[in-house]
Amino acid sequence: MDEPEGPRPRNRFQPPVIERWDVDELRAYIGELREEIARAEREIGKREASKAAADLFFRKPG
Repeated sequence: MDEPEGPRPRNRFQPPVIERWDVDELRAYIGELREEIARAEREIGKREASKAAADLFFRKPG
């Protein structure tokens, strides 16, 4: 499925209310956040690699 044209709405992180969570729930939440951070970092790596490959391909001889 193609994404629609134009600017994408930016999803802002809405932190949950955690004051009443027990320690196990807090640890599980931290694990989920770490997994999401790792996913975002992998995506950044893919994009940087693609840009580096394009830069190398389109580099002007000099």
